[in-house]
Amino acid sequence: MNNSDNETFSRRSWVGSVAKVSLATGLFAASPGAFGAVATQQNTKKNTKGTATFNICDFGAKGDGTTIDTKAIQDAINACNADLGGIVLVPAGVFVTGTIELKSNVTLHIAAGGKLLGSADGKQYRAADAIPLDAGWTMNDGNVGLIFAANAENITIEGKGTIDGQGAQFRSPKGVLPPAGITGNHRPHHVLFYKCTNLTINDITLINCAYHSVRVCFCKYVKISGLHIHSKVTHNNDGFHFIASEYVHVSNCDVECQDDACALFGSCKFVTVSGCSFSTRWSVFRFGGGEAENITVSNCIIYEAYGCPVKMRCSPGSRFENISFSDLVLKEVTGPISIGLGPDNHINNTENKEQPPGIVRNISFNNIQATVVKPVQLRGAEFTSNYNPGEMFSCIVLNGIDGAYLENISFNNVHVSFPGGGTAEQSAVRNVPKVIGEYYQMGIPPAYGMYARNVRGLTMHNIRFEMQTPDLRPALVFDDVSDVSVLGLSAQGNAATELLRFTKVRDTLLSATRILTPASTYLNVEGTGNENITIDGGDLRKTEKLLRFENAGENESVKLRL
Repeated sequence: MNNSDNETFSRRSWVGSVAKVSLATGLFAASPGAFGAVATQQNTKKNTKGTATFNICDFGAKGDGTTIDTKAIQDAINACNADLGGIVLVPAGVFVTGTIELKSNVTLHIAAGGKLLGSADGKQYRAADAIPLDAGWTMNDGNVGLIFAANAENITIEGKGTIDGQGAQFRSPKGVLPPAGITGNHRPHHVLFYKCTNLTINDITLINCAYHSVRVCFCKYVKISGLHIHSKVTHNNDGFHFIASEYVHVSNCDVECQDDACALFGSCKFVTVSGCSFSTRWSVFRFGGGEAENITVSNCIIYEAYGCPVKMRCSPGSRFENISFSDLVLKEVTGPISIGLGPDNHINNTENKEQPPGIVRNISFNNIQATVVKPVQLRGAEFTSNYNPGEMFSCIVLNGIDGAYLENISFNNVHVSFPGGGTAEQSAVRNVPKVIGEYYQMGIPPAYGMYARNVRGLTMHNIRFEMQTPDLRPALVFDDVSDVSVLGLSAQGNAATELLRFTKVRDTLLSATRILTPASTYLNVEGTGNENITIDGGDLRKTEKLLRFENAGENESVKLRL
């Protein structure tokens, strides 16, 4: 062995010796530059802030399903927060709790066998003083949460465990105090967040809430995934309730609830909802107030939703813009789409007049398959629901009133089967009530497929409307609608009435219409103010009469290119 080999062997032996020393004592690291690594390892040992796990049982939690563990859980959260963050572990067991506050940089991990059981004693809950109730009507649903956080950041709730609100203990007949001893806005939400940043909720099961399950107010950068929400024990069981929140992303969740499944109130912006399923007695996607914009809903299944899957109410001072609904299956729903624009009927005229007109524009519906039904009792609900006449005869409604116009609304590849059953009396209605409240408050619409009033820029391409039973109402009724393109409409008619009814309709192109079953008339043009309506081709053989003009309707308003 030459000198060079000896030198190499010597260096390797020395490094090996250093490795043995480091394993035995922890003083050295087996690598070149070992002395520099000593400092790194020592610093790592010292710097464990924000990485520890705090088991709530180490703070006195019993998890026996009886003991109130609120203090132990809160102590664990406080300790985790004081350590600059980490994980608060809820292990297997049933941990009864009242209100707990989640704090910055804390991950609440509920193990698969773990359950947070909301106390049935209303005295165990408290209002969150940091969450005001005077921030407008959108914040009037109380500030009590089973879990809440306010003005916090980097918060996570995760795990395969369960949060059970015991909501039935907060329900009672009107005028009677429920077993929990509290009612109304004093009831706790499952989770309540106010002005939080970087909020994540993953995989948790939320059941039997006393109020709303997930309530997110004035928050930014919110990620929610893999939740199962099942709450049908009180009339106010919302699933998701977002208020004025931005950069919100919801995916792969299953929501079965009693009230709004995914409400977006106030100025919600940059929101995506995808890959979810929803069932409810009330609305699914409900919009109200503020400036809602840049929102997409896609690849969702909505079933057994007896209260309108998409419901928008835009009052003066509000704006809904750039919102897309695509690739949706709607099975056994009522509604199914209702957009209202104009003065809020629940607000006095003075308040309405002080606000500029509302704006609804650039709303699209693409690739929608829907089966509309007459509502029945919601499966799994613990009480009986009553229904209004307008809910029994619903259709797609675009409803502007008092000089307010919806703009640029589009429907592409939308196929809907309606229950039918409409009568001649319902078809004869011409003065549809001018309200933008609940979709059924405008009465029974005079169309079985779509009723549109005060719309500018309406696109309908590849639309199919069918009836499960005969209906004496037209498929489409347009009132004060302009700049319209209807291409490839296939619709069932009725031998007793017209397929389409137009009043004050302008600049409209009807192309490639197919009448699926006989209709007495293809298009009924009523009154003055109709102009530049063009009919371009189509299969119109199943109509007895192509055009009818009533109430001073003018022949010159329609051009034929057949």
